[in-house]
Amino acid sequence: MINVVLADDHELVRDGIKALLEDQQDIKVIDEASNGREALEILERTNPDLLIVDIRMPELNGIEVVTEVTKRYKNVRTLVLSMHDSEEYVVKAIQAGADGYLLKGASKDEFLKAITKVASGGKYFTGDVSAIIMNNFVSGNAASTSKQEPVADPFHLTKREKQILSLVLQLKNNKVIAEELQISKRTAEVHRFNLMKKLDVKNIMELNNKAKEFQLI
Repeated sequence: MINVVLADDHELVRDGIKALLEDQQDIKVIDEASNGREALEILERTNPDLLIVDIRMPELNGIEVVTEVTKRYKNVRTLVLSMHDSEEYVVKAIQAGADGYLLKGASKDEFLKAITKVASGGKYFTGDVSAIIMNNFVSGNAASTSKQEPVADPFHLTKREKQILSLVLQLKNNKVIAEELQISKRTAEVHRFNLMKKLDVKNIMELNNKAKEFQLI
């Protein structure tokens, strides 16, 4: 059972989410909050599995709430559910420690998928949001690493793997990578798979974070 707390200052939105979830046997809304401060008070006494939180709320906004949850409630996962898809909101939410970001216009199936994924320890960012995140962090990576001393590569990447890494972090697919490196698409797929396995990452977000951490490009 996934125990959920809802935090949104619009009662109509909370009622809609509860109605959407009421026929799910493995998801239960155990409490709800109309502002950020109330959300943190509820977490203190309920210790849910997941907090679904809006960004724009009175007293404490959603980003401030996520920041506090990240600091104080290590076992509570956070899913931001917002109508805002601007880069500013998305990046601030991720920097605060949000485990997922979903737009309010998402389908029921995607909403349930996001809840399950985040509650089970994964990350979920809807398509448009993923592009914003990657574009921001890839460009930020290029700016920040130029100011730092390089560190030894603990993964012993080959020259080709570093080329693949750079292209993957530019969000290029296997076909484009193959064309740029003048290799077959199958070879590009194999290199990409080996790279992900060597760095022990499951998705591009994790790959970018590890590349940034160890200054691999």
